[in-house]
Amino acid sequence: MTDFLETTVDKFVFRVAADRLYNPDGVWALLQGDQVRIGMSDYLQQRNGDVAFAHVKSIGAKLARGDELAEVETVKANASLFSPVSGVVVAVNSALEISPEIINESPYDKGWLAVMEVADWENERATLLSPEAYLAAIREQAEKELNG
Repeated sequence: MTDFLETTVDKFVFRVAADRLYNPDGVWALLQGDQVRIGMSDYLQQRNGDVAFAHVKSIGAKLARGDELAEVETVKANASLFSPVSGVVVAVNSALEISPEIINESPYDKGWLAVMEVADWENERATLLSPEAYLAAIREQAEKELNG
């Protein structure tokens, strides 16, 4: 069972899974053996709104950290999501084709985007935020947006 850190800003509650790392844009990376599962954080999916369509790069795609991993179309905006790590896409969440809304319903579990094989996790992880650092960053960002 995943533990969560939480913060509340105004009437919004944002959860951060404590077992993974985050890029500053809100894309998470969870090491599983020699592969990394990737998805959108709760804050990112709430901020962007209800997901209507998600297109993830194909299996076999080679990406550098910061390359576009997925395009997500929501009721509010179209968003490019950038890979938090470098590597090769080895799995894509096929459930998103039929039910992209699972990103909103289960961002840390069933709503994952892709799995990548990462060549150098130790160097890649050093570029990512801890759950605590990401929680502090989203709290600051949400308060700025709230206060204009």
